[in-house]
Amino acid sequence: MFRVYKFGGSSVADATATSRVLDIIGARARDGRLIVIGSAIGGCTDALLSLADGDDSSAAAALLERHLGIIRRLFTGAERAEASDEIRRLFDEMLAAPADEKVTFGELFSTRILARKLAAEGFRTRWLDSRALVISDDTVETCRRIGAAVQDPDIDIFVAPGFIARTKEGKVTTLGRGGSDYSAALYAAAAGADALCKWTDVPGMMTADRRKVPAARTIPFLSYGDAETLALRGAKVLYAPAVRPAMEAGIPIHILNTFCPSDPGTVISATPATGAAEWLGVSAKDHILYLTRSGLAEGTEDIRTAAARIESTLRAEGIAPKEIRCTERGIEADIKESVETAALIAIHRDFFETAPVDTIDLFIAGAGAVGSALVDLIGRSRETVEKRTGKALRILGIADSRHYVINLAGIRPEEAANPGMTERDGFTEEVIRVAPRGAVFVDCTDSIDLYRSYTALMEAGIHIVSSNRRSLAVPFVEYAAMKAAALQNGVSFRYETTVGAALPILESISRGANSCDEVLSIEAVVSCTLNQILGEYTPGGPSFARLLRKAQESGLTEPDPRQDLDGKDALRKILILGREAGIPLEEADVEVTPLIPEPLDHLDQDAFYKALEGMEPLFAKAFEQAAAQGCRRRFVASIERASGTRTGYRACIRMADVGSSHPAYHLRGTENAIIVQSSFHPYPLVIQGAGEGARQAASSILNDILK
Repeated sequence: MFRVYKFGGSSVADATATSRVLDIIGARARDGRLIVIGSAIGGCTDALLSLADGDDSSAAAALLERHLGIIRRLFTGAERAEASDEIRRLFDEMLAAPADEKVTFGELFSTRILARKLAAEGFRTRWLDSRALVISDDTVETCRRIGAAVQDPDIDIFVAPGFIARTKEGKVTTLGRGGSDYSAALYAAAAGADALCKWTDVPGMMTADRRKVPAARTIPFLSYGDAETLALRGAKVLYAPAVRPAMEAGIPIHILNTFCPSDPGTVISATPATGAAEWLGVSAKDHILYLTRSGLAEGTEDIRTAAARIESTLRAEGIAPKEIRCTERGIEADIKESVETAALIAIHRDFFETAPVDTIDLFIAGAGAVGSALVDLIGRSRETVEKRTGKALRILGIADSRHYVINLAGIRPEEAANPGMTERDGFTEEVIRVAPRGAVFVDCTDSIDLYRSYTALMEAGIHIVSSNRRSLAVPFVEYAAMKAAALQNGVSFRYETTVGAALPILESISRGANSCDEVLSIEAVVSCTLNQILGEYTPGGPSFARLLRKAQESGLTEPDPRQDLDGKDALRKILILGREAGIPLEEADVEVTPLIPEPLDHLDQDAFYKALEGMEPLFAKAFEQAAAQGCRRRFVASIERASGTRTGYRACIRMADVGSSHPAYHLRGTENAIIVQSSFHPYPLVIQGAGEGARQAASSILNDILK
């Protein structure tokens, strides 16, 4: 017996997505024979329609290159050359084809690549040409031809293009947008399949469109009739005509998530496995909002009462429906296009959500100490946060340094420790493609280039919360561009933890700048590593080198501790502080006096520590001299007003001796201290407290998320 697998355009959008499809097929092909129906790669059909409207050679070349790029990633050697030659030949055929037939080639491109790769993986594979099998206006003949074509018992996997067909007169045609679903249903019925599985980019048929209503949830079981009704009313997960062939043949339809194959998704059958819910979902089509009632459930709510409830809910949101109608299958409301999304969210909240809460969808990059602490904190505090703030936290994606996983149904915190087997490099691109607008991307990494994706994330309507100070200590023009992108796209860009962990340093400074309170000076003692070592150091006790090595072994320092000693970490922080105060500082504006001579930067670590040990008499003498004057040594980054400079300020980082009246004198352990002098206030603002700790940082990140 067969199972039919249908993969949509998002499932084969690029080489990474196609590799995921191959993994799904490979894992299940051992259990029985498959018929795989493929769509064109994402965006291909629209590109072909544009080509049919005019001769755009550059667009054709770009489309060809997308397919060749997939081939280069999937194949090597002679197999790569053969696959590339075949696609080029097909492209030549497409360019020479009549305008109305160009659109039929997208599925040919994608399925030929898929069939070749499956054969290369050792599966006995045969590609079937749907143009010779599917007759658009003769279902009986279609089923006869398909049934004959899949008889060969020596074939493990048949691969066929969806969407395309031929008329009785022999004219190549299509089955319409969404027609690949219908193709799959025809193949399933003709082959007498056990199941028809549609693999897509959402976790099943849902109570609403997840991109418009983030709180939408999967409907686990549906009858054929209910699934068809939802599809006709705007639920785009399933093409409505595809239901009928499966229903007549009694074949269950499974709607599954390509990006999380273990999800149960939605099962559509004659009799759902559990009692049907009264209300199935809310959808919109042609500016009509539909609240759909199950055809199997015994209605417990009077339809007129439900209609009044809808009107009340919409008016509470400031939405005046043009007309509300009661029908056998639910309620219809005519609304303006401009308020469609707001109306969907409001009705879904009233009918399908157990509490009036906002859902915050999270995509977390970084599974180190801070990222892990954040996930743990979300798991432990979720109920408290929801009760206190009315906001529900839901992790939809997480990435470590090598891999990531995205599951739009949600990832439980206890599952987040194993991000799965998808290559890490595609995480932000996948987030941009699948994340609902209003989701939050959390950067808990130490990456030097992840910030380059921030603007694209913002343009997709995704908020940014970053604890990665490298992402803010970039050239000022890039910093300013990120801030501008946040404003232009109406999203938040928060990064309080980049300086001072859980201390409210940046918020305090930016508030003053926003209210035109001119900063006169900033002193920042923000090197947790050096604060710890300088606090412990006593001449005659453990040497400075030994204390530094101890700090490195405990994970307190940068991977190379010289970045702490030469001021690089403090430099990043003073750049961020200055910029929050409205000062356009660049690295070149900051004079850095490192704690160690430059030649030590070029030694390996063992030689470095040996050389540092040799400097112990210098450290001891400096400390003794400071103590004799009643001072303590601190590594201070400072900004102060200065005429004649590019910015109007002078910035420096150096060792300084501070007296007992200075706030930094009394620092303990890894504490930080920030002293801000401004024109509006006669006394300086002093912010002091713990500057290090994964749990403290995670708590501050969570505050940024909830703002």
